[in-house]
Amino acid sequence: MAIASVATLMTALLAVVLVPQSASAHGAMMTPGSRTFFCWQDGLSPQGNIVPINPACSAAVAQSGANSLYNWFSVLRSDGAGRTQGFIPDGQACSGGNPGYSGYDLPNADWPVTHLTSGAQIQFKYNKWAAHPGWFYLYITKDGWNPNRALTWGDLESTPFHTADHPQSVGSPGTNDAHYYWNATLPSNKTGRHIIYSVWKRSDSAETFYNCSDVVFDGGNGEVTGVGRAGPSPQPTVTPTVTPPPGNAACTASYKTVSSWSGGFQAEVTVSNPGSAAINGWTATWTLGSGSTINSLWNGTHTTSGSTVTAKNADWNRTIAAGGSTTFGFTASGTSGSPTVTCTSP
Repeated sequence: MAIASVATLMTALLAVVLVPQSASAHGAMMTPGSRTFFCWQDGLSPQGNIVPINPACSAAVAQSGANSLYNWFSVLRSDGAGRTQGFIPDGQACSGGNPGYSGYDLPNADWPVTHLTSGAQIQFKYNKWAAHPGWFYLYITKDGWNPNRALTWGDLESTPFHTADHPQSVGSPGTNDAHYYWNATLPSNKTGRHIIYSVWKRSDSAETFYNCSDVVFDGGNGEVTGVGRAGPSPQPTVTPTVTPPPGNAACTASYKTVSSWSGGFQAEVTVSNPGSAAINGWTATWTLGSGSTINSLWNGTHTTSGSTVTAKNADWNRTIAAGGSTTFGFTASGTSGSPTVTCTSP
């Protein structure tokens, strides 16, 4: 009997150890990026340490701790049931009332921002670290909102400007780039700084996710400012603008190393339209240095064949007006170098 009891106990213990536990992290807005997502990007290093250099991000981590960056995809309430005003107190909307993320409620004009155009259509992306069915509700702040004060429910328009009902998704859960996506038209007649506030309500449980995405309506096409990288940051190097060979459409591209560190770097490519008419769609191509690999790319999509990278526009930055430009960025392992980027458009 004693042997049987021990065997039963060991089986129970093994079940506790071996049966996977429920995931505690699920997703966050990637485009336009949430505060937690951009602050994670701001401090990401190849050594796995996260040391933000953006002052708003640094202040958030000082209050909430490093876990709020390592788990940037976990701003949630298990008892949320889609509730907002009256459930989450004023001044705690960005954390969803979750004390582990209270630093992201701090008022600060230095939060990383996404530059957008009022009334334009963009493709929203929401990371699915753990996939769950549900609805996404998008709210926006009222005119005159001040980033130097904590967000209250009175600062937000009372109804969502868009609702995504169980949208499509790509990628495998548990990865940084796996996401839900949908197209939406941004509110018209908005200018200056705002917050796009997203609520992800699961349809299979009461769990609800809350995100603040800082944006500025200034005619931008999704460019991001306020996000850096930890580690040595030399002065950016810019390669000359490259004009495509005759016969290709009139777009040009320039490459800039934003920052670099031991084993990796961040770069940005600016795609410009020097012509007298708008272009509709663009493709940028360049060759990575030996041993280099792209880890993530934003404001576009990309494929890699050997060392050749081909980046294409997203839906929302497909069109570039005459004399206009758009940018996309990426992080990669290896060394940046100064590659030549060619640009073509249909």
